[in-house]
Amino acid sequence: MSLHADARAVLSAWAAPDARQEELRRAYVAHLDAHGDAMWRGCLPGHITASSAVISAGGDRVVLTLHRVHRMWLQTGGHCEPQDATLAEAALREATEESGIPDLELLPGPIRLDRHAVPCGGGSFHLDVQYAVLAPAGAEPVIDPDESADLGWFPIDALPEPTDEVTRSLVSAAAAAVAARRAAAR
Repeated sequence: MSLHADARAVLSAWAAPDARQEELRRAYVAHLDAHGDAMWRGCLPGHITASSAVISAGGDRVVLTLHRVHRMWLQTGGHCEPQDATLAEAALREATEESGIPDLELLPGPIRLDRHAVPCGGGSFHLDVQYAVLAPAGAEPVIDPDESADLGWFPIDALPEPTDEVTRSLVSAAAAAVAARRAAAR
């Protein structure tokens, strides 16, 4: 199955948590149907990206990266690459690369979607598919200067500034997903 086909299958099957997320889900599927290159940054109307909130084993902290261009604290994530077989794989690859933390565990399925304007190709949109990732106990992020200006753990209820509503919403959803997983395991 191609990455494009995987993205379409994932988004077609995903149960959106509310009406706004359902509207985005439908728009993403329509975009995939209209653009054979929707997975790649060269698709200038917009392209599918994959990101995640990396949550600590204790469920109380999140890794954020200080974006080198935007100078904001954001979640890990970015463009899909040719070696990515699935959206989930792209999200986990980006989380591992940007956090420097090995042995991350991707929770199954997306937890939210976000569409936002970006400067790619002179102006485009990221149609971001967002996941929750669980870090192993004792994990410490390792900064890669090619990936970010700074990196660190932050309390999920006290994110650093500047950040944005997209990051705050994703962190909240990811923390809830990790808490639900922990409660189900008991």
